Amino acid sequence: MARIESPHPAHVRWDRAADRPSSVRWGGRELQVTRLAAVRDERHAYHPERGPRLTMVVETSAGSATLVFDAAARRWYVETVDQAA
Repeated sequence: MARIESPHPAHVRWDRAADRPSSVRWGGRELQVTRLAAVRDERHAYHPERGPRLTMVVETSAGSATLVFDAAARRWYVETVDQAA
């Protein structure tokens, strides 16, 4: 995966039936999520005042991406995207 210089704020749509993201939009781009590859729950890795992060590696219509939900900021971010995306 190619590292993005800094995390980009993203808008994530959630598929309640599949219990995973269905699409992710950032910087004028939108990708359809086809599969949830991995989930990393970091609730115990942060101090309570900082808040937990939830990291998801997803397969998209154009490659794979790493999405992060920052509970303290209540925002989604795109951290990494492969070269194909």
